Amino acid sequence: MKTAILAGGFGTRLAEYTDIVPKPMVTIGRHPILWHIMKHYAAYGHEDFVIALGYKGEVVKDYFRNYHARSSDFSVDLSNGAVEYHDSSSVNWRVTLVDTGAGSMTGGRVRRLKDYLGGERFLLTYGDGLANVNLDRLLAFHERHGRLVTVTAVRPPGRFGALSIDADRVVDFEEKPQMDQGWINGGFFVMEPAFLDYIADDATVLEKEPLERAARDGQLSAYRHDGYWHCMDTKRDRDHLQALWETGDPPWAAAVDRANRG
Repeated sequence: MKTAILAGGFGTRLAEYTDIVPKPMVTIGRHPILWHIMKHYAAYGHEDFVIALGYKGEVVKDYFRNYHARSSDFSVDLSNGAVEYHDSSSVNWRVTLVDTGAGSMTGGRVRRLKDYLGGERFLLTYGDGLANVNLDRLLAFHERHGRLVTVTAVRPPGRFGALSIDADRVVDFEEKPQMDQGWINGGFFVMEPAFLDYIADDATVLEKEPLERAARDGQLSAYRHDGYWHCMDTKRDRDHLQALWETGDPPWAAAVDRANRG
């Protein structure tokens, strides 16, 4: 099963960093937040990633093109350019990097990934949110309910997509209201390939018509996550996540190899 990650937005509220790198490449410790997200998925055996690029996508491409060298000791034979790696610190991930357009909306980016998703069920999340969601339980929940989409519902402060839930079915999906409580869209989706037909074009916002329509059609389930979740929207968010990382035991990173922390 492939894991798609939306990594193409402008991140304007993090301009201190995103003038130089795209938001998913803003670091926590020595690693981009994108790496932290991928480590979480890999801990549950999901190591085949499809990343939707847009703004400064070349930075993400360069990072993964040079990932092995960045994470390993190596020798270079300058007579022929041959490289010999001396350790096995690299991960066993397959990463497909797809340019989904600088101006595409979130739905448009997902739609552009269609040819890379293999016509099968896939996982999807945003490139700026960290959580300790149990992905095995999320998938089992999705399979039990048999709907086109499952969204992970979380309870942070407002300004995200609010979910009205009846039993385990989403009956209303409202994007980013001003609110102080209730369940909101935390990302960490499971999607069936037929859901891609709900997305019209590059201008489609995933959190608007596609998910609103899925809710109206009774095809959107909510997996309630009461554990840790935090979205990196602002410098304050990034500094908060950095402080948690520096404790040596950040709440999202139970599955991360401690030897890679720093």
